[in-house]
Amino acid sequence: MNAGALATAGYGTALGMIRAAVCAGKKIDVFADETRPFLQGSRLTIWELQQDGIPATLIADNMAGHFLKSGRIGCVVVGADRIAANGDVANKIGTYSLAVLAKENGVPFFVAAPVSTLDLTLRSGDEIPIEQRATTEVTHVYGVPVAPDGTPAQNPAFDVTPSRYVTAIITERGVARAPYETSLHGLTG
Repeated sequence: MNAGALATAGYGTALGMIRAAVCAGKKIDVFADETRPFLQGSRLTIWELQQDGIPATLIADNMAGHFLKSGRIGCVVVGADRIAANGDVANKIGTYSLAVLAKENGVPFFVAAPVSTLDLTLRSGDEIPIEQRATTEVTHVYGVPVAPDGTPAQNPAFDVTPSRYVTAIITERGVARAPYETSLHGLTG
């Protein structure tokens, strides 16, 4: 995922929270997932953090559980592409797994997103359509095959994180917490 200035303009969403924490004098040490299949975390997120002089360590997506269990991670911050009225969040594939791992390890899971991502016409994340991308994005890396020819693959671009895993949704108009049906509506008025 990349929710920095390159993806959102200006201060960014998830990276904006990190930047704000640094400006407030907090000691920040970021672990950034590589974000397969396009590696936005390794190519964009890490680059933006380096430009800001914020310490960051790149990890493979499947390492998140290890580091969450280790106690080295104080909170998880992600962006969002769409948020339903009940607080379910659609974001880059892998976000749901990260939220489950965070909950299992007692680590707060925050979503940083502009109010423009709220779609309060949708009752839940079950109503959010999930884009299916080309399977070659999974079977190939930068055009080089990494799986045998003819291997079936799936490539959903997004997943939906149920609101029960979300500690808070942070927007430019304030912070929403459960019950989201009430608190999210309070941000749009």
